[in-house]
Amino acid sequence: MPEAVHTVRINRSPADVFAYFADGENDPQWRPSVKEISRSGPIGPGSTYRQRIAGPGGRAIPSDYRVTAYEPDSHLAFKVTAGPVRPVGDYRFAPVDDGTEVTFKLSADLSGLKKLLMSKPVQHSMNAEVASLNRAKNILER
Repeated sequence: MPEAVHTVRINRSPADVFAYFADGENDPQWRPSVKEISRSGPIGPGSTYRQRIAGPGGRAIPSDYRVTAYEPDSHLAFKVTAGPVRPVGDYRFAPVDDGTEVTFKLSADLSGLKKLLMSKPVQHSMNAEVASLNRAKNILER
């Protein structure tokens, strides 16, 4: 099962950091793979996002998702509901002396032919996604 985890410390309060990540419409600022994104309804538990990400050859592919956990300032999770791979994502926010520690984890359960053909590219993509936390850190600390 492809899985990736990355942690950063951001010199901002947990409330500020959580609010930034909770609004998925901020994702294009720090996730280079996001081509377009829009939210249906208010930010919060059960929010749904229509998202298109860069796929093979730069072609936009659907990767819509739904927020599955929403605990202000501490936990945010989602499940991808459209597209060829449907990972789950989990953000954890913890106060630290100089701000907030953010841990972002992605995992995807692949089986059969998808496991055989897509495990390596999916792993590569997940590694890049979680590493993008460094970009979010730079944006939030400006």
